[in-house]
Amino acid sequence: MDLIKGDENIHELLQAQAHVWNHSLRFISSMSLKCAVQLEIPDIIHNHGQPMTISELALALSIQPSKVHCVYRLMRILVHSGFFAEKAGQSGKENGYVLTLASRLLLKDNPLSARPFLLAMLDPILMKPWQYVNAWFQSDNDHTVFSTAHGSTMWDYTAVEPRLNNFFNAAMASDGLLAASVVLGKCKGVFEGLKSLVDVGGGTGTITKVLAEAFPQMNCTVFDLPHVVAGLQGSENLKYLGGNMFEKVPPGDAVMLKWILHDWSDDDCIKILKKCKEAIGSKDEGGKVIIIDMIMGNQEVDEEAIETKLFFDMQMMVVPEGQERNEQEWSRLFVYAGYSDYKIHHILGLRSLIELFP
Repeated sequence: MDLIKGDENIHELLQAQAHVWNHSLRFISSMSLKCAVQLEIPDIIHNHGQPMTISELALALSIQPSKVHCVYRLMRILVHSGFFAEKAGQSGKENGYVLTLASRLLLKDNPLSARPFLLAMLDPILMKPWQYVNAWFQSDNDHTVFSTAHGSTMWDYTAVEPRLNNFFNAAMASDGLLAASVVLGKCKGVFEGLKSLVDVGGGTGTITKVLAEAFPQMNCTVFDLPHVVAGLQGSENLKYLGGNMFEKVPPGDAVMLKWILHDWSDDDCIKILKKCKEAIGSKDEGGKVIIIDMIMGNQEVDEEAIETKLFFDMQMMVVPEGQERNEQEWSRLFVYAGYSDYKIHHILGLRSLIELFP
């Protein structure tokens, strides 16, 4: 069979082959980064205080001599992916590695650290369902892919598996401080004048603690499943409350849903939004729902941003049975849940803040 016709066709076929290879091996980029974080390479370089050579890094890692060249290969791919940079050595000395802004976000002691999110997303518990996606597509059941892999939904699994519960909460909390600082810097008016705020699905309350401190006159409630908030201590204007958002949401001037609705199907989102609507006052009384989530097809400025949103959408499909939505899909949910109007603030990079009014 004559598959190759002419040099141009050969070139295109080789490009296509390289494209397939690239996507077949993309997991290596993520797993290499996970390895570096588990070895604490960002922290080691940071604590070194100056560009760190391979030999110095290998010594700090207690790497045996036969594996030193492998450390170089690990660092080479992480330089390529933008997590470290090489700095030329002086007077014939070895080149040294320095942190980039991305690797600074992976330092253990950085209050804005994305380290917990990285380790959570690449944990075997959340990676396992990806081995079952084809079986899920071809099955007749309505279970999630996660359920196909683990025998229960992620939420039920979290309730009985402390490790999953802990790393999931840590991953969500790791984003809270950055989100809170951006919101207060660019959208503080969204919260001004509110006497009470309920953070539904608020986890350990990272973002709510910041808001409670910034608005001492606002009584804040972190509302989540009982096993999530068990043992957590509040403050003068912050309290924790266990319950189920599908049954009842505590009353407040405003209800906040940060990275919640993308976890759920359209029908479940409508149920959640209706419970939130019951909990808040009228628009004239200042009642509203504050949503922090992605909007697909919205203000993406580069291919990486588009791809990251597509990755998130697939993750939502495979793990919790949710999805990322475009503005039209969001608007449809709001109408079905009985809301009258909404306002979008494009302030959080890949995510947006939406004010939703009854």
